[in-house]
Amino acid sequence: MTETRETPVQAAGCVLWRHSPLDGGLEVCLVHRPKYDDWSHPKGKLKRDEEPLAGALREVAEETGQRAAPGAPLPTVRYLANGRPKQVRYWAAEATGGMFTPNDEVDRVLWLPPAAARARLTQPRDRTLVDALLTALHLT
Repeated sequence: MTETRETPVQAAGCVLWRHSPLDGGLEVCLVHRPKYDDWSHPKGKLKRDEEPLAGALREVAEETGQRAAPGAPLPTVRYLANGRPKQVRYWAAEATGGMFTPNDEVDRVLWLPPAAARARLTQPRDRTLVDALLTALHLT
């Protein structure tokens, strides 16, 4: 398929979660991207012929240093990025271990309770994914 400016950019990511090491409560991982000075869920463009779930888990590893166990699919988010449609498929994913190392793409990560994560997210479209995670985990 020939790509045009109307062809959606294909991307994937995860709403990464864990149980807090302090109190066992649910925490959601957010990444800070210095290029955009924003807070979002780990995500990125798919490589050629890459399956969306594989790409989502690769992006989680690259951006957060975490290994993740994928769970339920979450809503697909569609929006314009630089005048071109973008489609991001998401999954709930539980962090299973790893260590964050700051890099050019992501300089900070935060683990926050769901309400604080919703408040910190830059884009309103990302906030609905926190709600979808809670529903997927049967916490609402």
